[in-house]
Amino acid sequence: MKVLGIGGSPRVNGNTDLILATIITGAKDAGAETETVHIRDCSITPCIGCEQCRKDLTCSRFLDGMQLLYPKVEDADALVLGSPTYNYNVPAGMKAFIDRLYPYYVFSDDRPRRYSSRLADRTRTAMVFAVCEQTDPSEKGFTLEAMARPLEALGYEISEKFPIHGFFDRGSVRGDEAVMKRAYVTGYRLVKGGVAGDAKTRG
Repeated sequence: MKVLGIGGSPRVNGNTDLILATIITGAKDAGAETETVHIRDCSITPCIGCEQCRKDLTCSRFLDGMQLLYPKVEDADALVLGSPTYNYNVPAGMKAFIDRLYPYYVFSDDRPRRYSSRLADRTRTAMVFAVCEQTDPSEKGFTLEAMARPLEALGYEISEKFPIHGFFDRGSVRGDEAVMKRAYVTGYRLVKGGVAGDAKTRG
């Protein structure tokens, strides 16, 4: 099983990075082949709606970081998307990444157009998590759904939506043993199909 982690935080070594790394460690310990990509390290131009990708089946308008990410997305059996909460939603980089997955949709010719996904060619799983400073769940806004719903539309089965509240200072989540343990076990379960088995605990 191949698991691809996509980090949406612009901040290096922040809480999103730590949670993502822990989830990916859990997946690796469960036997998966893993890779992590941070969107901040990629140059991703926002989609401009030119629709050329519907003919070319890829984005031929921009030769940017997405051209390196498309093969990784296609090859992965599971995705892990993680993001901090920015104004009740995902940061601009994560939104650009999600919008640039548009070439995988196949549309009918009627209106409103019905759609299917070329990524639904086999079973694909995904999990999403969001980090929010505030402890009130409503302050997280749309962050989890902004990642989960597009993946569902593309044919992914969402195994978990993981909200993480009350952390802002860089790396502060490391001190919460329960959150870090859940992150590790979540990654393990992503590979093992919901069975934690002999998953090790991580603090």
